[in-house]
Amino acid sequence: MNIQFSDNKTRLQYFGEQFQVDLVGGYYDAGDNIKFSFPMAFTTTMLAWSILEFGSHMGPEQKNAQEALKWGTDYFLKATSVPGKVIAQVGEPNADHNCWERPEDMDTPRTSYVVNTTNPGSEVSAEIAAALAASSIVFKSVNSQYSKILLQRASQVFQFADQYQGSYNTSVGSGVCPYYCDFDGYMDELIWAAAWLFKATNRQSYMKYVVDNIHYLENSTMRQSKEALFVGGSFAEFGWDAKHAGINVLISRLVMNTSRSDPFVRHADKFICSVLPESPTKLVTYSSGGLLFKPGGSNSQHVTAMSFLLLVYSRYLTRFHRSLECGNIAVTPSRLIQVSKTQADYLLGSNPLSMSYMVGYGRKFPRRIHHRGSSLPSIDTHPKHVKCLEGSIFFKSKYPNFNLLTGAIVGGPDINDQYNDTRINWSQSEPTTYINAPFVGVLSYFKAYPHP
Repeated sequence: MNIQFSDNKTRLQYFGEQFQVDLVGGYYDAGDNIKFSFPMAFTTTMLAWSILEFGSHMGPEQKNAQEALKWGTDYFLKATSVPGKVIAQVGEPNADHNCWERPEDMDTPRTSYVVNTTNPGSEVSAEIAAALAASSIVFKSVNSQYSKILLQRASQVFQFADQYQGSYNTSVGSGVCPYYCDFDGYMDELIWAAAWLFKATNRQSYMKYVVDNIHYLENSTMRQSKEALFVGGSFAEFGWDAKHAGINVLISRLVMNTSRSDPFVRHADKFICSVLPESPTKLVTYSSGGLLFKPGGSNSQHVTAMSFLLLVYSRYLTRFHRSLECGNIAVTPSRLIQVSKTQADYLLGSNPLSMSYMVGYGRKFPRRIHHRGSSLPSIDTHPKHVKCLEGSIFFKSKYPNFNLLTGAIVGGPDINDQYNDTRINWSQSEPTTYINAPFVGVLSYFKAYPHP
């Protein structure tokens, strides 16, 4: 259902009902001005997991990470504040993508997209539940009352997502497709949310939900790119759309060396073997410079997500004194750390171009990133309103962006280790929040252990 509104508190008309929602806050997904709840929730979940695993290595930055996390969870508390309804998105994406405007100048429709009991969206609702549950663990020792609020809401939103099953591909339609269509179904998000709720509560009912439903992911169909449709191999997928590998790694920590380890540990091991360069069952490719590649654009999202899981699983293997085998190759936890570090080092400049793909880091980094706020002059230097198409001159400009989006990681180089530093080449030059979120944990670890 589409609703017109501003991001401030407003009264909304919804199937004859009226209700108020304050939707200030949250994050845009990338270089546009849209709040896509699905990838935003995954970003929030991954930032929470980064803090949970590696917060002790963050030093004073842990507080900043918690503040960034709370900015996301505060928004999702608002987006789920009306029972039986979840705000799936803010902003009309087609109009937004046709304009090149600063957020302060937006004059495109701020349409909201809402899922409810008759027009469900299980994937976006369940991912929000996962984000709130994971974040509740982070804040448990920091702000216990806030943690309880997050956990209670996570449980409610999960119940809504499970009870009223259906994809937001249908309910929201062109609002999210083709931008953030759910290509692999919503069962992985439901299981992912239940796994985080189990970790947050230790309630066996959530673990039972995971165990009873994990078989749905055994041979799920996944569209990994516009050109190719793949069936099976879902154990090797992890990102804003597919949660399969993340589920198995997360649950493995809770069941490793127990009678309940299968299929989680088995599939987590298979995931590792699908990533390691020397594995006979490798499902990814590597550039000649050593960067991991998977099908589709914005490849850095795969690099940071896979690097994070490698690090986390290495910790779990070490904790339980385990190693694994990929065919006839013995793999130790230290090998997982090594591969993760090579990927992190590549993104930060140890590559054939000697280029950092994190804006503002190192001597050489992307200067013309696909990002509206970064590429357009600031309000201070250019107070005049920039209309929809008036920003095109800045988009097409060959000059560097006016503003550095410090810390943002772009989509990265191609399979030949080449990078075209132009805004038009969005698959390489656009940063996203879900590229950065898992990398927070990766960088925290290697800051503490620079020479593993």
